[in-house]
Amino acid sequence: MRLPARLLRRKLNSHKAEFGHILILAGSLGFTGAALLCARAALRAGAGLVTLGIPSGLINVYSRRVVEVMTLPLAQTPKKTLSLNAYSQIKKILPKIDVLVLGPGLSQNKSTQELIRKIIRTVDKPMVIDADALNALVGHLDILLATRPSTSLGMVRGMVSLSNRYSLLATRILTPHPGEMVRLLGVSIKKIQQNRKTVAKRFARDYNTVLVLKGHRTLVASPKGEIYVNSTGNPGMATAGSGDVLTGIIGAFLGQGLDAFSAAKFAVYLHGLAGDLATKEKTQLGLIASDIIDRIPEAIKKCS
Repeated sequence: MRLPARLLRRKLNSHKAEFGHILILAGSLGFTGAALLCARAALRAGAGLVTLGIPSGLINVYSRRVVEVMTLPLAQTPKKTLSLNAYSQIKKILPKIDVLVLGPGLSQNKSTQELIRKIIRTVDKPMVIDADALNALVGHLDILLATRPSTSLGMVRGMVSLSNRYSLLATRILTPHPGEMVRLLGVSIKKIQQNRKTVAKRFARDYNTVLVLKGHRTLVASPKGEIYVNSTGNPGMATAGSGDVLTGIIGAFLGQGLDAFSAAKFAVYLHGLAGDLATKEKTQLGLIASDIIDRIPEAIKKCS
């Protein structure tokens, strides 16, 4: 698959601001790595600027690890997770950023989850919603719509019928693995796995999101009914942090001007290809998420 020219061709007088400023809200005590992997992947995938919004008590951990990433210390809970009180700080930086990435390593702290729901409900920016940001939506899927959805159900409990009368917020990309999809919809994993295409397409339509349903042959579904079945990737990528890498790539592609479906589709393909390239040296058994990031430039060359 060839990447779009928008990603591959840059003018001689290009400026970093032209390639997207990504704000990643991520990390908590004990889960600092997820945020770092996501940020590094976003940079490797071409993002012009990346800011990590992190609990203030962890600032020293991050500032020493990735020198190319800016850090934004935010109000934290006693458990060193992002606090609902961080909302006013986040609002101040929103005019300067292009894309929000929510989720890697955030934790399921009550205050953190309330913060994420408030952001999803009120912020009009393209978003990638992953990991613990998905967990914040469990039982609260209605906030993906600007007004409360109707009560009619689709094939699976939790899906709503979308009508044109509902005004919607900006583009959102959700990136659940099957276990997270089970929690979102409240159904069995068997029902998800036996109906992957149908579930993905209906969820994307009903909530006007782009859905990335991860797993073997990851699916990308759009609200218009488009479906992409990925052909890259391997079992070695079933490793801690691999999903955080994908989230960073998606955010970077959104920031560089791709529409949500294209950003997700090309990111999924590139992520899998980088994983395939990494396994040639590291093997499936020895693969770790950082290896995938290291192969992003080589994967881009193969898609040029």
